[in-house]
Amino acid sequence: MFHALRSSFAERRTLGDLRADVLAGLTVGIVALPLSMALAIAVGLPPQHGLYTAIVAGAVIALTGGSAVNISGPTAAFVVVLLPIVQAHGLGGLLIAGLLAGILLVGMGLGRLGALIELVPYPVTVGFTAGIGVVIAALQIKDLLGLDLALADGHFTDRLAATLGALPTLRWQEALIGGATLAVLILWPRIDKRVPAHLVAVVVGSVLAWTAGHLLEGFSVATIGSRFHYDIGGLTGSGIPPLLPAFAWPWEQPGPDGRPVGLSFELIRGLFGSALAIAVLGALESLLCAVVADGMSGRRHDPNDELIGQGIGNILAPLFGGIPATAAIARTATNVRAGARSPLAGVVHALFLLAAVLVLAPWLAYVPMATMAALLVIVAWHMSDADHFVRTLRIAPNADRATLLACFTLTVLFDMVIAVGVGMALASVLFIRASIALTDVKLIDDTRPEHAHQAALPPGVVVYDINGPLFFGSAQRALKSIAVVNPDIRVVVLDMGDVTMLDMTGIVAMESIVKDLAGRGVALVVANLAPRMLLKLRRAGVRPKQGSVELARNLSEALDIAGRMAGAPAARGDGTAT
Repeated sequence: MFHALRSSFAERRTLGDLRADVLAGLTVGIVALPLSMALAIAVGLPPQHGLYTAIVAGAVIALTGGSAVNISGPTAAFVVVLLPIVQAHGLGGLLIAGLLAGILLVGMGLGRLGALIELVPYPVTVGFTAGIGVVIAALQIKDLLGLDLALADGHFTDRLAATLGALPTLRWQEALIGGATLAVLILWPRIDKRVPAHLVAVVVGSVLAWTAGHLLEGFSVATIGSRFHYDIGGLTGSGIPPLLPAFAWPWEQPGPDGRPVGLSFELIRGLFGSALAIAVLGALESLLCAVVADGMSGRRHDPNDELIGQGIGNILAPLFGGIPATAAIARTATNVRAGARSPLAGVVHALFLLAAVLVLAPWLAYVPMATMAALLVIVAWHMSDADHFVRTLRIAPNADRATLLACFTLTVLFDMVIAVGVGMALASVLFIRASIALTDVKLIDDTRPEHAHQAALPPGVVVYDINGPLFFGSAQRALKSIAVVNPDIRVVVLDMGDVTMLDMTGIVAMESIVKDLAGRGVALVVANLAPRMLLKLRRAGVRPKQGSVELARNLSEALDIAGRMAGAPAARGDGTAT
C-alpha cells in the first residue's frame, strides 16, 4: 500500500513537478466532470453520485494504489453490470454491492493476484469491452433523440425493440442538441487538442439549448435540472445538491421502493454474484489501465498494491454515496499527457470536482440530457474500438475469432458476467486442445534410428521419446500407444527429458503402464525424468523394482540398464518367469 506515493516522494520533487501535477489534475478534472455525471445517469442514478465516486474513490485510490498516475472513478465498463443492480435493489443495493466488491479487491491484492490480467486472453477482453460499448450506445438513444420511453428492464433485445418502437416519438429539439454535441465531440479534437472536447461539447450543448429556449417559441429540452431533484435535510432544489458528500451507511440508502434497503443475509447473498463481477471487472480495468500508464510514463506499477488501493477506494466511496470505481484509461491517458508524475494529480482532480459540486451545481442543472447521452455515445464508440475489433477478426486464428465473437455476442444479448465466464471457459478449452497437440510419443527402434547413438539398440529393447506436458488432456492420448508393444520386446525405455509437466492424470497413466507391462513380463526403464516429477511418481508409489522398473539419469544409462534386463528373464505379473 502507498507504493506509488512512496516512489513519488523518493524521487527528487521540484516546484516544476508539483506545478505539472496540479495542472494535470485540473485538466483531468475538467474531463471527468461531465463524464462522471453521465455515467451515474447511465446506471439510473442522479448525477451527483458519479461525482461523489470520483471525489472519494479518486483521491483515496490515488494515495493508496500501486500506480502513480492512474485516475479512478466511475467508468463505462461498469454500466452493464450496475444498471440491473439499481433496477432490482435501488441505490442502497448498489452501494452494498460496491462495498462487498471493495472487500474482495483488497483480498485479491493481499492474495497476490496482481497478475490476474495475464490470465485473461486478449480476445475475451476485446469481445466484452466491444459488447459493452454497443449496449451503452443503444441505451443512450432514448435521451439522444428525446424518445417517449420509460427505462426498460429486460435483455438488450427487449430494450432495443422498445427503443425502435418509440422512434415515432422523436423530438427534433433533443435530436438537434444531441447532434450538435456529437458534432463538437467529433470535430473539436481536429481543431484544438489542448482544450478537452468534452468541456467544449457540454458548453456548446448547454448554451445552444438555453439560447434556443429563449429565442424559439415552444423549444424545450430535458436537462439535469428538469430530470433530477433533491430534498436533503430540508434543502430542496433541482439538479445537483451543492453540498459536500455526506456519510451514510449504504443499507440506510433507498431501495427500489424508496425505503431504506436494510441489511440482511439474504440481500448480501443476492448481491454477492454482482459484487464478484464488479471486483473482477474492476481488477481487470485497473490493471490494464496501469499497464497502459506504464507504457506512456515509463514507470512501473505494483499490481497488488493497485488492487488493494482499488479495494480501499471502493470500500470508502459507498459510505459517501459513491458507486463502484476503477481506473479509467481515457482519464489516465489525459493525466499522463498533461505531465502528471505523482498521485498529487489524482488528488487535485478530486478536489476540483469537489469545488465544482459546491460552486457550479446551479449551472450544471442547465446541461441537456441529450448532451449527456452524446458524451456516452462517444465513450461507447472509443470503448468498442471498432477498427481494432475488425482487424482482430481479420488476422486472428480461428480459435481466437470464435472466442472474440462469443464474448461480444453474449455481452450484448445476455450480460458481461456470462460473457466473461463463457469466454474464459472457451479460451481454456482451446488452449488445452492446443497443448494436447504439442504432446507426442515417438517410437525409436532398430528400424527407425533417429539419433546416431540409437542406431543399434539392445535386442528386445524399444525406446519411446515423450515430448510435451503430460496432463489431464494429453496423458491418456500420448501414453496409450506404449501399452501396445511387440511380443518380442522385453524392455521398454521411456525418454522423458522433454516432459514439461506431470499432473495426477499423468501419474495415474504412468501407474497403468507399469502394471500393464509388468503383467506381460515387460520391464520398464524411465530416463531423464526431472527431479520434481520423479518425486511425484515416488509419492504415488512408482518406485524402482528389481527386474521390472528402473530409473536412469540419462538415455545412455537407460540403454545399458535395458540391455542387462533384456538379457535376463523378466518376471511376469503372476510371479512366473519367461
